[in-house]
Amino acid sequence: MGELNIGLFILYMIALIFSLSAHEAAHAWMSNRFGDDLARSLGRVTLNPTSHVDPVGTLLFPALAFFTNAPLLGWARPTPINPANWSNYRVANFFVSIAGILANALIAVVAGITLRLLLEMGMIAFGGGWFVPTATDSAIARGAVELLVVLFVLNVTLAIFNLLPIPPLDGSKILSSLLPERFGQALGALDQIGFILLFVAVFTGVFGVIFRFVMPIAWSLLLLGYN
Repeated sequence: MGELNIGLFILYMIALIFSLSAHEAAHAWMSNRFGDDLARSLGRVTLNPTSHVDPVGTLLFPALAFFTNAPLLGWARPTPINPANWSNYRVANFFVSIAGILANALIAVVAGITLRLLLEMGMIAFGGGWFVPTATDSAIARGAVELLVVLFVLNVTLAIFNLLPIPPLDGSKILSSLLPERFGQALGALDQIGFILLFVAVFTGVFGVIFRFVMPIAWSLLLLGYN
């Protein structure tokens, strides 16, 4: 049982580090597209995890969450941006903010499509809420399938989580780009207590309720039409 937990933990951390790196790299790439080369000049337009990993947010907190079943709260190093360099602030703010969410959504879609193709080809089977290889008992094959499942679940979770309009999540910046400028002061005040609201939402189970609603929909779409 201990070996199983360690193996799953390694897959979980690989998926998390890759997913957070893709999220931050997407922010950096999009900011550069709008004229701000700060993140690019600092080497942040890359999937190299050493450019994005935060020892506490990417490694310590997720490890504690995995082994204690505490709510997952993790983060990478924030992407440095200089909005003064953007060619159009409101448009750039929207696209730079949503870029990380779209990166996670893309990873989830690719992982989901790969699982479905493997399922249709009979290379994996679905049962008991999990996917398993059918043609081999290889530990590598099992690990690859489990990694795809973790990537799917984790990136659906990250995409939905970051869409929520609570500072400092991307959803709050997206909302600020969509609302009229007269709401700027109210949103600025919300920024001051954003971290408090975030921790309260995580540890009171608010996010758990959201994900218990979202994840069955994601699984239903992946398995749509499968008998």
